[in-house]
Amino acid sequence: MKFQTSNQPISSFSHSSLTDIVMLLLIFFLLTSQFVIQTGVKVKLPASKTNEQAGRANLIVTITSDSGIYLGTETVSLEELSARIYQAKTATPETDLIIRADRVVGIELVIKVIDAARGAGIEKFVIETEQEVL
Repeated sequence: MKFQTSNQPISSFSHSSLTDIVMLLLIFFLLTSQFVIQTGVKVKLPASKTNEQAGRANLIVTITSDSGIYLGTETVSLEELSARIYQAKTATPETDLIIRADRVVGIELVIKVIDAARGAGIEKFVIETEQEVL
């Protein structure tokens, strides 16, 4: 039995394997994009033209439109906020605080939250905004 071998290149290309890879990548990105959902308390953030993405942080204070204050997902009062931030700060190496205030919240409440954070030893904080749609 004699096998024939040739040194000539293959003149046809099978696109089926390339199509399979593209479909698998498409399915992968569609599934993983569903896991990027922001969790926590829902607020309508103020808009800004120069919005930058804040890094991930464990210390997030959210102020809702009805003046509710949340540290992470737990409701806290303004009086106990400083102590709770201090406890959360000692539990994690986080030193930055992200403040997510609803767009209708008064500036006075935001300033009180900042004062409570500074009382807990937080020196740097970010007020989160969303990108302004033109």
